[in-house]
Amino acid sequence: MISEWIVSILLLLGGLFILIGSIGLIKLPDFFMRLHGPTKATTLGMASILTAAMVFFANSVSGLSVKEILITIFLLITAPISGYMLIKTAIHHKLKAKEGTKGLDNIEKD
Repeated sequence: MISEWIVSILLLLGGLFILIGSIGLIKLPDFFMRLHGPTKATTLGMASILTAAMVFFANSVSGLSVKEILITIFLLITAPISGYMLIKTAIHHKLKAKEGTKGLDNIEKD
């Protein structure tokens, strides 16, 4: 009974984070700001959904599932790295940022 509530809350929380990340991807003004949606909120949302799957399968089917743990570790490692690589590529190609973007003074000049 309590595990069903935990799974439900984690699924709703994960869906909310993914929705917020997706809206941020659409609404934010430039590439550098838009990258925060998928790399931060969506990663946290997917981790929450995978945690809900771990709780569900641990209580209903066959115990602790290694698949969800591996997927979560892979997601939490690769999402920040891919975001970093996208930012470095945008800087290399001299993609223009909007005036309000913070951290522009930290970019190294060629």
